[in-house]
Amino acid sequence: MTRVDFYILQQNGREARMRFACRLVEKARKHGNHLFIAVQNEADAKELDSLLWHHAPESFLPHTIFTPENDKAISAPTMIAFGDDCGDHHDILINLREDIPDFFSRFQRLAEIVVQDAEVLDRTRANWKYYRDRGYPLQRHAIR
Repeated sequence: MTRVDFYILQQNGREARMRFACRLVEKARKHGNHLFIAVQNEADAKELDSLLWHHAPESFLPHTIFTPENDKAISAPTMIAFGDDCGDHHDILINLREDIPDFFSRFQRLAEIVVQDAEVLDRTRANWKYYRDRGYPLQRHAIR
């Protein structure tokens, strides 16, 4: 069953979520994990792509933007996607979408990043309830 981790940030804003996603990618890659990052649209995918390339001068976070057409042709330890397909990926999912991806339960772990914006708080509270009501193991991490 998918383990769901909620990372509660004290900051607000979309950029704070994306920058924290980069931190999660860096940490997970150090442990050998593969990541699939679900974003809302192509513009978000391109923004996150840029942030990952420039995250930290001393780190290298290989990644690509996933499409079903390039899933087999391009292999990267971190994939960014804005569609409804996750290919064969199943290790860690970082959800930056406005909804819960239908494919979330294929993954061993799911990360939800919470910032102090009313809209994001409402959505992530609803997500917490959704996972809890279905019996998924939940973890809460307060990030200072």
